[in-house]
Amino acid sequence: MRVLVDTSVWSLALRRATDKIHPAAAELKKLIANHIVEIIGPIRQELLSGVRDKKQFARLESTLDAYPDLPLASKDYVLAAKFFNLCRSKGIQGSNTDFLICAVAVRGDLAIFTTDLDFRQYRKHLPISLYAVT
Repeated sequence: MRVLVDTSVWSLALRRATDKIHPAAAELKKLIANHIVEIIGPIRQELLSGVRDKKQFARLESTLDAYPDLPLASKDYVLAAKFFNLCRSKGIQGSNTDFLICAVAVRGDLAIFTTDLDFRQYRKHLPISLYAVT
């Protein structure tokens, strides 16, 4: 199964300046080695947003260039809106990007790899699968 990697995991792997490697970052390296990693434009945007240093931005942009964006379709946005409305009716709040990730994952039969605990709440009402670190 291919894996749609959320901003939280990419950030742990690419934006953190530390010697200690987070388990999610180590798992991402395994997924990359197995060529099953996917990304969408909104995740790329989140990763690049807020990077103040131009050299750091260029390095991050160059690194991410190795991963082409999955194409998004109008039906992804419609499904994301349906997911948003369903979850909201159940008292669960989430971002538009989170629900777009869910919609793309459902359409593409992708597991979502995230450290964002909100996705556990979404999974209670949406037909998404979350990638578990092995």
